[in-house]
This record gives sequence, structure tokens and C-alpha cells, in this order.
Amino acid sequence: MGTIRATAVMLVVAAIGLACGPGARAFEFQGVWASQQDACGKMFKRDRRVSFVKNADDYGSGFIVEANRIRGRIATCTIKSRKQDGAVLHLIAACSTDIALQDVQFSIKPEGDDKIVRLYPGVPELDRPYYRCALP
Repeated sequence: MGTIRATAVMLVVAAIGLACGPGARAFEFQGVWASQQDACGKMFKRDRRVSFVKNADDYGSGFIVEANRIRGRIATCTIKSRKQDGAVLHLIAACSTDIALQDVQFSIKPEGDDKIVRLYPGVPELDRPYYRCALP
């Protein structure tokens, strides 16, 4: 369970850098992001605001970017520092769950308006894409 929780925290933090990255307007990266393009409607619902469905983890991972807040299923993060290196954004963020607060380091690369990639420097086979969801 600890590995799942740490992964969820890292995914949420990845989105924070995009929402707050230098040279980027926050609204460009606001929205809903999922690891599978065709899973958006299965992972998220919209009432007064967008939220996760109860079994969202069955369809992949994802997060919601709202201004400077990034929400995942179990963590919310706030960026502490960021550094742009070419197209890659490196960041450190404070993430909190119901039971813990921790700093996490991430590397993110935007690939167009509707795709980002979480990078794992030195281990490219672990890189993971996320796609912007278009919810009704």
C-alpha cells in the first residue's frame, strides 16, 4: 500500500509543476488528466466540480489541476520550487495525504497542449504519459 500511495503522491506533484511552471499560463494546464485517454469518463465525474469516481483506480491514474491545487485520489500537493531545463520542468512539492506530509521531486515534459510525460531520469522505461480529459 505504501508504494501505491507514494506513486499517487508523485503523480499529483507532477501536475503541480505544469500548473505553475515558468513561462506557462496556469489555465493552459488546468483540467483533468488521465494515464489512459479512453478512461476519462470512467475515472472522473462532474457535479458542481470535477471529482474522482469511487473506483477510478481500476482504470488508471489521474489528477485534477485547479489553479495551484492538484488533487489526486489520496494526495494534494503544493509546489515549493521549480527549475526549467529546456523543455523539462524539475520541481519539488509538498504533498499531503490523510496521514503524512512529504516533499517529492519530479521531472515533467509537456508534449503539446493535451499530453504531458512524467520523466524518470536514468530509467526512461518508467516514463508515463498523461492525457487531458475533455469532460462534458
